[in-house]
Amino acid sequence: QVQFVESGGGLVQPGGSLRLSCAPSGSFFSIYTMAWYRQAPGKQRDLVASISAGGRIGYADSVKGRFTISRDNAENTVYLQMNSLKVEDAAVYYCNADIAAPGIRNYWGQGTQVTVSS
Repeated sequence: QVQFVESGGGLVQPGGSLRLSCAPSGSFFSIYTMAWYRQAPGKQRDLVASISAGGRIGYADSVKGRFTISRDNAENTVYLQMNSLKVEDAAVYYCNADIAAPGIRNYWGQGTQVTVSS
């Protein structure tokens, strides 16, 4: 069974930076689109950034110019570099990916907390 290992969340002051990482464990064949979502208390889960297997990238308007998504296909890892963090970026961040194991399914990580506070 595929599971994700997420890391990198924590507490940071406004204007600070954090780097999230996520990699699937278990047996699988291929990883397609990988993405990060976030969910703040009382709000819906929203897409933050996505990256296809071919490297096509998309960002939510609210994070453009501040966040960078990348992936290491050799390590099956997706990263989210978050700079110039704002209080409103605080949320639980979830890794998400389409994985063939062997049929293609969408998988979610357990989430990592990002707190932005002075």
